[in-house]
Amino acid sequence: MARLTFRRLTFAAASLALAAFALPAWRAAEGGANTPPAAAISPEATVTTNYPAESTLAPGRAAGAADRAAEASILQPSARKLRIGISIPAADHGWTAGVVWWAKQAQALYPEVDFTLATAGTPQKQISDIESMMVKGIDGLVVLATESAPLTPIAKQAHEKGIYLVNVDRGFLEPVADVFLEGDNKAFGRKSAEYMVQRLGGEGKIVILEGIPCTVNTDRVEAALEVFKQHPGIEILGRQPAHWNRQKGLEVMQTFLVKHKQIDAVWAQDDDIALGAFKAIREAGREKEMWMLGGAGMKDVVKMVMDKHPMFPANITYPPSMIATGIHLCVSNLRDGNRAKVSQFMPRHLMIDVELITPENAKEYYFPDSVY
Repeated sequence: MARLTFRRLTFAAASLALAAFALPAWRAAEGGANTPPAAAISPEATVTTNYPAESTLAPGRAAGAADRAAEASILQPSARKLRIGISIPAADHGWTAGVVWWAKQAQALYPEVDFTLATAGTPQKQISDIESMMVKGIDGLVVLATESAPLTPIAKQAHEKGIYLVNVDRGFLEPVADVFLEGDNKAFGRKSAEYMVQRLGGEGKIVILEGIPCTVNTDRVEAALEVFKQHPGIEILGRQPAHWNRQKGLEVMQTFLVKHKQIDAVWAQDDDIALGAFKAIREAGREKEMWMLGGAGMKDVVKMVMDKHPMFPANITYPPSMIATGIHLCVSNLRDGNRAKVSQFMPRHLMIDVELITPENAKEYYFPDSVY
């Protein structure tokens, strides 16, 4: 497994291929005046391009044969443009709004490529989007799954058709991707839990708010639980899914507040969840009783960390810009017709480090013009 360090991306032999997106892993979009607000991004849309419907990859063809067939086509100067599908979740909360924005930035770098970008609010919509892309004919596919389990079968179908598959963030349940790029979610869970234990002095009552059922949530929660289990003074009062959604975070936290008369800290693992839970805590008048730890480096939360807000003493990085890295990988690995040769040395699993944000270093991670 290759690792992308927090300050720079180091993919071993793949370093040259990633040069255009050698971004600090924590960095949100720095679009300045040209950066659209998150609210301007349509929550669910499909953007299609005009390219021939026929596919050059025969259904059921073995991946190795498809590699050679695809290369033969791509190598021809007069051949049709490279065709890449991008399937991502709808911009229904801050982090996915950042994903959509970064996907569009990456597309703009490659006018010579025919992209189809589709966003989906449900696994069913995402499966349908990918099926449509496969019918039209695509050489590569970049997928950030709405949920891991329901998307695995369609990803497997794409792989078996010889489509070059880049999986970003939420992993499939089978190793069908040519490249899997993710943040280090186990480190995310471990580092945030260690910080919580340290700040509580090894003793305290906590609640856990989980995300969407997928590999990201599983890795974060299981790693955090391992840390908490090592400290018998930490009592977990309850665990509930909040689906990385602000409104859901508010509702789940309201339930916890009614049920538990004492809560010392909230492990929320996501900034949208944390802000929803924060609203519930304030409305209940209990903000002096507890503090919380979200995650992903939303600029509003990082600003509160920087300002030493008592409810938000720290945060964890997790950049939505990773989708742009995935798109760049897909393009660069296909455009020169050397797919089979590149696959010989391209790591199949690339991981981005996560870092703890504290008042001491928060300025390094705060970008007021960011979309997220």
